[in-house]
Amino acid sequence: MAVAPANPRTGSTRAQLPPCYYEGYLEKRGAKEKVARRLWTCLCGNTLYFFNNPKDTNHVEKLDLSGFVSLIDDPSRDRNLEAARLNLRMKDGEIKLTAPNLEARELWKGFLYSVVDLAVPTTLTLLPGQLHMLNEVVEKEKMRRKARASSRAPSSPLSLPLVGEIPACFRPVSRTEAEVLLERHPDCGNMLLRPGRDGSSLAVTTRQDLNGSVFRHYRVTQKQQGGYIIDVENPIPCPTLYDVINALVEKTAGTLQPFILEEPYEENITFVSSNDENGERTLHCAPTGPLSRAPSLPPKQVGTDRWSLRSQMRSPSSSPRSFSPSGSPSNSMRRLVLSPSPLSQSLTDELKQTLEKRRTSQE
Repeated sequence: MAVAPANPRTGSTRAQLPPCYYEGYLEKRGAKEKVARRLWTCLCGNTLYFFNNPKDTNHVEKLDLSGFVSLIDDPSRDRNLEAARLNLRMKDGEIKLTAPNLEARELWKGFLYSVVDLAVPTTLTLLPGQLHMLNEVVEKEKMRRKARASSRAPSSPLSLPLVGEIPACFRPVSRTEAEVLLERHPDCGNMLLRPGRDGSSLAVTTRQDLNGSVFRHYRVTQKQQGGYIIDVENPIPCPTLYDVINALVEKTAGTLQPFILEEPYEENITFVSSNDENGERTLHCAPTGPLSRAPSLPPKQVGTDRWSLRSQMRSPSSSPRSFSPSGSPSNSMRRLVLSPSPLSQSLTDELKQTLEKRRTSQE
């Protein structure tokens, strides 16, 4: 079984455990246990820790959820009519859990699915505030696993330089995680490509049914001169990783099929907002109607007004300072001569009269 008993004298204390996401009483009964026990249960990281009571600092059992397969409601009735049962199926057995009531069971299911799938489940009946808590748990668990992987692994599983395109059935998972994926999603295929344990090779994990799950792992190494080799008794050379997958499909007459898991995407846009009165944060769904468009500005006329203004300024007919009629010479002095002003005309007449008087007096 996946449940490992811990010696209270040597087990990890609560201070040494991963962060606790949720806790409460659960009745637990394993496959080899005849009587269920009521234990204080803490979901810390990706593991369930069981204590005799909330004040204990050392756990008595723990359950690693890396072998999680499914979580199913148990409709059978308990002696306590308000209690709600569920069956936790692991890779190596089944564990029966009983929550105090239906609401507690839904919450436990939400936290377990969030930690295992690293995604908030959408099929449970939960309040907006509870969904917000699950979102926070998913983000914390992602950060915890990322920090743990970077501190434990000397090199990234993807450090191997891959030649050509990577097939869609490639998953950056370990051997155990690959087996769990194939068993949990049998309709998505039964063969996936993953990094090798040594970090310098690849591996293909397959699953088939023969009175239960049968897993096989095949090493795939990269040649120095290019291409790959499936390391079996008679090595199979392949130019690309796509040829590696196709070779296994052909060798098994189509029995092995690539594992293609469709990732779920949200159908609606959601956002978190705070209530101005009580400060409670809730998850809202954005309206799905068409966007309201702002009134559009008139199109900008580039260069038209500027050039029209210049043409008007250059046009003689539109200038208020033009003294000559249409068709007259353009020279300003000639315009003044041809079209004298009244003042200049009177001065000319006076000058003529003065000259005439002088001429008469001289005679």
